[in-house]
Amino acid sequence: MALTKDQIAQRLSQELKDGYYVNLGIGIPTLVANYIPEGIQVMFQSENGLLGMGEFPAAETVDPDLINAGKQTVTAATGAAYFSSSESFEMIRGGHVDLTILGAFEVDQKGNLASWMIPGKLVKGMGGAMDLVASAQNIIVAMMHANKKGDSKILKECTLPLTGVQCVSKVITDLATLELRDGAFHLLERAPGVSVEEIQEKTEANLVINGEVPEMRLSAPVPA
Repeated sequence: MALTKDQIAQRLSQELKDGYYVNLGIGIPTLVANYIPEGIQVMFQSENGLLGMGEFPAAETVDPDLINAGKQTVTAATGAAYFSSSESFEMIRGGHVDLTILGAFEVDQKGNLASWMIPGKLVKGMGGAMDLVASAQNIIVAMMHANKKGDSKILKECTLPLTGVQCVSKVITDLATLELRDGAFHLLERAPGVSVEEIQEKTEANLVINGEVPEMRLSAPVPA
């Protein structure tokens, strides 16, 4: 059974390490702030000028002036700092972000990422993603494995305009955890109840499978 967006965020949270500075992109990545594992401290960075972004607020605690890069209202963790967008991008371009988690339209087996536009549709621009993919050392993509038509988004070669070239290290989808190595996607985990055969069927790119593929471990069980 495919994961929900919140369950993808739960799995993504396992990539966090104590002391990390982490940038969360728009979409599924923003949900990761709700699932920080116990016993670790992580500082989430937002390119609009917040270091120490917390989980989404309850209705009674919403502060309309406190938002993330996707214009969603957020909370501030203890020790949070506010600064200008220019200072935020100095932090990003200076390589001070340990982990970047981004959404995507497509990822290919060379590690290329397409995340900012679909030709013919109105777009605001590439935004901060171009700086993140150019500067970050560890980029994980969170996305659905296939589009609404059932076509794979894990490709041999991206068809949409690229955000970054050879920049992605790992992809976590509603079906699987994939690591990019040697020009191919290596299948590390599968979503609970999802077969290796289904993942193969929905992956256009070269897929390497070594031995038994374990199921993901999530903090909350997948509904039957």
